[in-house]
Amino acid sequence: MPQTALKGTPVVGGIAYGPALWPGERPVYRPADGGAVPEAERDAEAERFAAAAATVAGRLRDRASHSNGVAAEVLSATAGLAEDRGWVGAVKKLIGKGEQAPGATIAATEEFAALFTKLGGLMAERVTDLNDVRDRVVAELLGVPEPGVPVPDTPSILVADDLAPADTAGLDPALVTALVTRLGGPTSHTAIIARQLGIPCVVAVTDLAGVAAGTAVLVDGTTGVVEIEPDQTRARSRVEESRRAALAAAAWTGPGRTADGHPVSVLANVADGTSARAATAHPVEGVGLFRTELAFLDRADEPSVDEQAALYREVIDAFDGRKVVIRTLDAGSDKPLKFVSQEHEPNPAMGVRGNRIASVHPEIRAHQLDAIGRAAETAGVTPWVMAPMIADAREAEEFAAEVRGRGLVAGVMIEIPAAAVLAPAILSKVDFVSIGTNDLTQYTMAADRMSAELAALTDPWQPAVLHLVATVARAGQDLGKPVGVCGEAAADPLLACVLVGMGITSLSSAPVAAAAVGARLAETTSDQCREAAQAALAAADPEAARTAVAAIVL
Repeated sequence: MPQTALKGTPVVGGIAYGPALWPGERPVYRPADGGAVPEAERDAEAERFAAAAATVAGRLRDRASHSNGVAAEVLSATAGLAEDRGWVGAVKKLIGKGEQAPGATIAATEEFAALFTKLGGLMAERVTDLNDVRDRVVAELLGVPEPGVPVPDTPSILVADDLAPADTAGLDPALVTALVTRLGGPTSHTAIIARQLGIPCVVAVTDLAGVAAGTAVLVDGTTGVVEIEPDQTRARSRVEESRRAALAAAAWTGPGRTADGHPVSVLANVADGTSARAATAHPVEGVGLFRTELAFLDRADEPSVDEQAALYREVIDAFDGRKVVIRTLDAGSDKPLKFVSQEHEPNPAMGVRGNRIASVHPEIRAHQLDAIGRAAETAGVTPWVMAPMIADAREAEEFAAEVRGRGLVAGVMIEIPAAAVLAPAILSKVDFVSIGTNDLTQYTMAADRMSAELAALTDPWQPAVLHLVATVARAGQDLGKPVGVCGEAAADPLLACVLVGMGITSLSSAPVAAAAVGARLAETTSDQCREAAQAALAAADPEAARTAVAAIVL
């Protein structure tokens, strides 16, 4: 690694070169002369805050309506933060004591950020989003421009401490050609949206603050190296080489198979009809993960069976009889439902979320399965349906009975280490499983996926995680049942070879990653994939695993 370089955790492969671009400064609030708000004016001040929060929420929802997939989902969730009753109530309480609206917004956010950080896990992940909402509301109150990422004049590398969904979701990949952050982890919102945009991304880069705006940087999203002021000729040569490789990969049209003809389904992750229709422009064979949360988030009441059925039909119709795997509601924790009252949980990331909501509110899951069954019947197809956060064979059997009772194909997610260990027993109860590597990695390594300090631990190349994946794949082979991967690990072309070598039968990720994954598999034999899997499992750490696998398949 060159001496003038920083090292981080690689997330999205590729090479990019350009000037460093930092986001705009957050608004600065200085309490006006006179101090406290007079008591007679406090109600008006509270109304001023409420109007500003509503304006920010409206802008975020508008952006969500013009986005799709993960971008739409996270923007909608962030808009919900701007109207969160607890946060809004805390701000108004401070205003009621005489605090000016901007100061009350900042103080209340500090309280909630401290609470979220203490809770850890997925709740800690919301701190960046909450701080972003704070800055936008304060800017609205002060009458200054909304903070965010400036539009560069030339292709640039966006560098930041961290990036909020509202910033990353609206980026133009022709102008922002790579993302580099000091914080965050491999499965953070920034990382996921970078993959959706198809641009290189490196997170958890220490000493990034020393890189001044305008400094020329070369980003290697495969190795995680960020070179500062590299040789310009060499840098442009590497970018051109990466561009040629990307163009070659983009020419791949499927179907998924290795160089010697072993079939591997290359599928898409989608969140709604819009993202499903967009996915059909990529060489995917169907949907490996249909996240259904978007229909439930930011709703004051549960969507009706008819409403849900119409939404599911949009995705089913987009793929016209091809495979569609629908995940039942994965809410709770950082994605609370407004129409469900849940008690405060000291550790919500390991609390009542996903399929566990059915233990308290079985009608929600029953209505969703009714809606999926209705959509399937009217479309004349048979979707695959899987439940998130399954821990044991009893839960898998109970869910499978509900699904099969509606004439659907039953499966479950493997994202809890206990489920991976018990894969043979669980697979004996269902028709298929899909491994969610994002949560599986976080839970296996006992590491918050948003922690920059722990980013190396939340790398899906961690040998412990790969051993669990291999255990599940082996159980699938023994029982003759499909085992897919639908986490972001499936979007890594190098790691895809390892997964196929273990016996994984399908790979589902952001549609933009499909061509690169398919092209890499098309140039790699089954024997090479198996050799790559053995090398990765024998490695002591993620970097050694990447190096060993690259020597085999590249």
